[in-house]
Amino acid sequence: MEFDTLFLSRLQFAITILFHYLFPPLSIGLGAIMVILEYNYVVLKKKNFERICKFWVKVFAANFSVGVATGIVMEFQFGTNWSTYSRFVGDIFGSPLAAEGIFAFFLESGFLAILLFGWDRVKPSTHFFATLMVSLGSIFSAIWIIIANSWQQTPTGYQIVGEGIYRKALITDFWAVVFNPSSMISILHAVTGAFIVGGFFVMSISAYYLLKKRHTEFASISFKIALIFTFIFSIAQLVEGHKHAKIVGDYQPAKLAAFEGHYITSGNVPVYLFGWVDTKKESVTGIPIPGLLSFLMTSDFNGEITGLDKFKPEDRPNVQLTFQTYHIMIALGMYFILITTIGLFALRKDKIFNSRLLLKIFMFSVPLPYIANLAGWSAKELGRQPWIVYGLLRTSDGVSPSIKTGEVWTSLVLFVLIYILLFLVWLYVMNKKIQGGPEEANSEDTVMFRPAGEGFIKNNKDNKNGS
Repeated sequence: MEFDTLFLSRLQFAITILFHYLFPPLSIGLGAIMVILEYNYVVLKKKNFERICKFWVKVFAANFSVGVATGIVMEFQFGTNWSTYSRFVGDIFGSPLAAEGIFAFFLESGFLAILLFGWDRVKPSTHFFATLMVSLGSIFSAIWIIIANSWQQTPTGYQIVGEGIYRKALITDFWAVVFNPSSMISILHAVTGAFIVGGFFVMSISAYYLLKKRHTEFASISFKIALIFTFIFSIAQLVEGHKHAKIVGDYQPAKLAAFEGHYITSGNVPVYLFGWVDTKKESVTGIPIPGLLSFLMTSDFNGEITGLDKFKPEDRPNVQLTFQTYHIMIALGMYFILITTIGLFALRKDKIFNSRLLLKIFMFSVPLPYIANLAGWSAKELGRQPWIVYGLLRTSDGVSPSIKTGEVWTSLVLFVLIYILLFLVWLYVMNKKIQGGPEEANSEDTVMFRPAGEGFIKNNKDNKNGS
């Protein structure tokens, strides 16, 4: 089987973006939880939160560094593999990507040094402010990237100039680009998904410590906060997901139809719990809930939903892949609600920390939010096809005309090898941090906050008076 330049360029971009997307959601979710933890320490004066904060800051830093490295790679592909696309969207994307660099990355990286190394050098309130800024920076970064991506889904605020490969979209209204029809709900959906990743990550590590009977005070506090945090945003994700689907139905009906394998325009359209699409027979075999899609989209169980029959075959997305990735995301989203609800009930009954089965479930659930995020992103992008900019530029027309298949093959293989190595390094570093654990409460050499300008403070046997 031969792979052409278009397929390989798409595959390479998919691999790089999906690999990169393993890291920003954790930075966003863990950053938000760090703010909650440090609020308890600095504002509420709960001294036992100090070592909790310090541990999660170290984990955050290890993840953040890898995320930055993987993100840089994607940008080079715009010039090498997708030059026609880059020319077409350059004027539009310039503003949000510049804003991402100025208002997000600089904010995040500028306060990161204080977050990591400021425990004994700045006031507690200053360190808390740095933590807040790093968390906001990671969220702002996602906001501007998603605005750019959302413009591809629902383009507004532009005009088209030029012909052929020199066609391009020029921005006519910056705020129309920012507040395009899908941007705000996409931001909420993605950031909420990232919060769920962070919550399950914290619960997984905490559950591991509790099962090993190590750092039990640290683990129980971290677990409780992450459980409540994750439950709230799992419920929020359900609400936001419904609103997001309605936007898709209004502006990208082919994508919505592909989500449920809906071929014939009709009413009483079901939602499938799971299923398999027969693309030749244009049917789905699975377990349906009759009329639910019609009700969710139109508030009427008999409401008409546009099917794929309204679109030419060449204008339809890959229905099988779109259907499966969408349903993986939905199924996992419902699982998150179920397991966090069970966890809260067990927490209220003071049974959760005595249930090894439940703790194991939480510990081994950590990959699932990653899978849900990757599946959701894949469904969003696959459902947009065959358009790279919906209704304006086909993916097949966006690839660089001068790039050769062999060149893409070479870079693809090298990227995969480097990413495998980078992933192994990430696993090693994260495992080392986790195995090391937090500082013990009775540590003989615990670094404490000190007011700026005063001496270095430690508690140890040789420093009995604390001076």
